[in-house]
Amino acid sequence: MTTTSAKPTTWTSTSRTRVRPRDVVRTVNLTALALLVLIPLLWTVLGSFKSPSELAQRPPTMLPQQWHPENYVEALTGFDMLRYLTNSVIVVVVATVLTLAVNSMAAYALSRYNFRGRDLLFLVTLATIMVPLQVILIPVYQVTASLGLTNSLWGVILPAIATPTGVFLLRQYMLTIPDELIDSARVDGAREFGIFWRVVLPLCKPALAVLAIFSVLWRWNDFLWPLVVTNERTRTLPVALQRFASQEVVPFNLVLAISVVSMIPVLICFLVFQKLFVQGIAASGMK
Repeated sequence: MTTTSAKPTTWTSTSRTRVRPRDVVRTVNLTALALLVLIPLLWTVLGSFKSPSELAQRPPTMLPQQWHPENYVEALTGFDMLRYLTNSVIVVVVATVLTLAVNSMAAYALSRYNFRGRDLLFLVTLATIMVPLQVILIPVYQVTASLGLTNSLWGVILPAIATPTGVFLLRQYMLTIPDELIDSARVDGAREFGIFWRVVLPLCKPALAVLAIFSVLWRWNDFLWPLVVTNERTRTLPVALQRFASQEVVPFNLVLAISVVSMIPVLICFLVFQKLFVQGIAASGMK
């Protein structure tokens, strides 16, 4: 009986990764552009820790000579910004939840039910994207005032919870769900709302994440409609920040501090849903 010993396999590198000069130039250019875009953001963050006199220095300094973290405490408490921040958080959270609920139900009906005028209704819904708020501002305000919703947070939340962009995004994503899944659920005796809640919505998490990010951005940065429909008590942060920055004597260090605070929720929302955001954009045909 003979024993054959296998020769050890030796791996030899026949080719090495070559770094092309074009790739190096491209990387350097992209890095420079990224830094150029981040400079205003970095200056805003660092300027929020400076004193008013240091902000007025010429030439300006990048790093604070003396750090003033108390700027944030003074800005949030001294000018009632904490209340306006709370109003904005309430508006964003409630409006986003209602936007996801209303738009997902409308998208489910437009993608899964065959009824007369469905395509025409969808085209009319898409056409409203081209109508800016400034055109319909007066009628929307009249309807809101007739319902008694002015000078309240509900007046900011309710008029814009149904968005054509959200209906389009969710409808396109729901069309990718196989019909066999819904048909099998119906055969098993599931009701339509059960199919919508237990089958369709769990599969639409990427699209819902995209719409959630859009809704947070829309509500958090909205200025014109809250300016028209709110009063001093129900004012949101963008409106309060503009009025605060238009004073006769403006403490710009506190304005920068509030600006930094206003950016934090949006950044957190995008970082949390970043992966689902990319998946939803790719699958919905909006890339």
